[in-house]
Amino acid sequence: MIDPASDLALARAVDDLRRGEIIRVTDGEQGLDLLAAELATAERLGELEQGGPADLLITPERAATLNMLNQRTAAGADVIAITRRSWHDLVTSLATADPVDDLSKPFKGPFPTRPLGALHRAGAAGIALAKRAALLPALFATPAESSAPNRAQADAAAALNWRRAPRLKIISRARLPLDGAEDTQVVAFRPTDGGPEHLALLIGQAEGTPLVRLHSACLTGDVLGSLKCDCGPQLRAAVSRIAETGGILLYLQQEGRGIGLLNKLRAYQLQDQGFDTVDANLRLGFGEDERDFDLAAAMLYMLDVQQIRLLSNNPAKAQALAEQGITVEQLVPHSFGENPHNSRYLETKRDRQGHRL
Repeated sequence: MIDPASDLALARAVDDLRRGEIIRVTDGEQGLDLLAAELATAERLGELEQGGPADLLITPERAATLNMLNQRTAAGADVIAITRRSWHDLVTSLATADPVDDLSKPFKGPFPTRPLGALHRAGAAGIALAKRAALLPALFATPAESSAPNRAQADAAAALNWRRAPRLKIISRARLPLDGAEDTQVVAFRPTDGGPEHLALLIGQAEGTPLVRLHSACLTGDVLGSLKCDCGPQLRAAVSRIAETGGILLYLQQEGRGIGLLNKLRAYQLQDQGFDTVDANLRLGFGEDERDFDLAAAMLYMLDVQQIRLLSNNPAKAQALAEQGITVEQLVPHSFGENPHNSRYLETKRDRQGHRL
C-alpha cells in the first residue's frame, strides 16, 4: 500500500540532495546525515561535520575501480564507507567519487574502510536516493546525533522498497499524427510521487498480437542526432515498423540506461578515454544498467495489453517483462543506425550485454 506521507518525505529528500542540502535517513532509532559529494561546499560540509569528520559513502562498483574490495569491511557490502584521512579534503573527496580524472590524476590511496554496522541500511538507502536524484552515487555521511527539525528526513526501508511502477497513473490521451505513422494516439503517464513522465504511442490498429517497442529516452540521440549511439535511428525505424502492423511504442524517461543525462555525459568523457559503455557506468559507481522495466509492464497492464511481440535485440527486456506477467510471444530483431562513431558501442551491446546483433 502506498503511503503518501512517506512518498512526500522521499521526494523532499531527493529534491534537497539535488540542491546540495543535507538530508537525514533514519532506520529505527538511528540514522545518517547525508550530503551529495558532487554538490558539497565547504560551508555545507562544515555544517555536516560539527559532530566529527564525515565518512565518504560509495558503491561497490566505484570501490572496485579504486581497488578497495580486498578490504574485509568492503568485500560483499552494497555500500562502502571510506574513513577520510587528513589529506582527504573536499576536493580530493570529489575526485574519489568522480572518475573523469582517474587516468590523468591517479589515486594512490590508501582508502581505509570501516563497517557501517547498524547504519548500513541507512547508507544503502542514501545511495538509492542519490541515484534517484540522478547524482553521482557518493555521499558524505555522519551519524545523526541531534535533532534537525528543518532537515528533510526519509525512512531507510521506504527508500529501499520504493518503486515507481505502482505509482503510475494515466494523465491524458490525445491524437498525435507522426511522420510515417499518422494514425497515432499518445497516452501520458505520471507517477503520483512527482517523478518524470512516460509516454505510450498507440500506433495504428494491431491485427493480432501487438508489436511493442520499449525505448529509453536519449536526448543526445533522439533529439540532437548524436552518432555515438543508435537511439535516434532505432526510434524512428521502430515507429515506421510498428505502423505496418499496429502496436505500441513505450517512451521511458530513463536516460543513459537509467543514470540520467549528466551522468551519461560523464560516461561519454570516460568513453573518450577508452572505456566502453559498461565500464564507464561501473567507474561512475552505477550498475551497468540501472533501468527499471517494471515501468513498461505497468504501462502495458494499464493499456490492457498482456501479450506482445517485442521489437528488440535485447533478451533481458523480454525476461524483465515476463517476470512481471507479460507474455512475450516473439523477440523481433531491430537493428539500425550503425556508423563509424558507434561501432564499439554496438560491439559492447553484443559482447557484454547479450544483445542479438
